[in-house]
Amino acid sequence: MSSRITVGLDGSGADLASVGWAAEEAELRGCDLELLHVEEWPEYAPFAAPLPESRRRWAEDLLAGTRERLAHEHPELATSARRIGGIAVSDALASAAADADLLVLGSRRLGPITGFFVGSTGSDTIPRTETPVVLVRSAAGPDPAAGRRSDGGPVVLGVDLHSKCDRLFAFACEEAHRRACPLVVVHGWSPPPMFSYAPVLDPGVETEIADGLEATLRELLEPWRLKYPHLAVDAHAVVGQPAVQILEAATGAALVVVGRRSRRSALGAHIGPLTHAVMHHATSPVAVVAHD
Repeated sequence: MSSRITVGLDGSGADLASVGWAAEEAELRGCDLELLHVEEWPEYAPFAAPLPESRRRWAEDLLAGTRERLAHEHPELATSARRIGGIAVSDALASAAADADLLVLGSRRLGPITGFFVGSTGSDTIPRTETPVVLVRSAAGPDPAAGRRSDGGPVVLGVDLHSKCDRLFAFACEEAHRRACPLVVVHGWSPPPMFSYAPVLDPGVETEIADGLEATLRELLEPWRLKYPHLAVDAHAVVGQPAVQILEAATGAALVVVGRRSRRSALGAHIGPLTHAVMHHATSPVAVVAHD
C-alpha cells in the first residue's frame, strides 16, 4: 500500500470539509494527498462519449483551485490531482483508491433530525473497496468547513464482539495514537429474547451477561493495550441499541470508526444497519473499515 490519501471532489459544498480533513490527516501521517475527480460516462453509449469542453475546463479549474488553496494552507503537504472517467463513479473511485491508505468523501447536512446525506456515490463506493473510507460532514451555516474538525475529542470505535475485530482495532488504535487522544470502545447489546423477562425476575442476570461481555471485550483489547501502552482506552459493553450507544459516545469525537463485513457475493447486505445508521447520523467524521 502506498503512502497516500485520496479525496474525491465533486464540486459541492462538502468538498471544503472533506479536503480540509484529508489534508490534516495526510500531515498527521506524513503522506501525500491526491485530489480526484471522476467524470461519469454515459451508461448506454457504445463507447465513451467525450464530455463537453466546458465540463472538462470546470473539472480542471476545480482541481487547480483546490491545489492552490492547499498550497497556501498546507505549504509542506505534497499534493497531486487527476481526472478519471468511468461508467460508474463508485467503481472508478474504488479502483483509483485501491492502493491508497484512505479514501475520503464528503457528505452534506440535511437537518438535525434527518442527519447527513451520504448519497449513492458514498454508499455504493464503500462496499466496492477494501480501502478504509472516511466520510466527512460539511457543517450547516456560512462556513461549510466549520464542522470538519473535532479537536480534543476521542476516537470512538464501535465493535461487534461476534465479528473479527482485528482490522478495526488496528485502525482505531493507530488513529488515536497519532492524535494522542483517548480511544473509546463501545459494544452495544440487548438481552436475547429468551432472557427478555429475566432481569425482572432476577436483576443479577443482566449484570452477569454484561460482566461476561466486558470480560470478552477486555480480552480482545489486551494485545492492543500491550502494543500501545501509552494509549488511554475506555471500553464499555452497554445495554441498548448498538447504533444509539455509538452515536451517544461519538458526540464531539475526533473520529468514529465502524466496520463492514467483506462480502464476495453480490447478494446480501454489504453495509450493515449499525454502520448505515452511524454513517448518516454521526456529526463527526466516520471511518468505515472492511473486515472478515
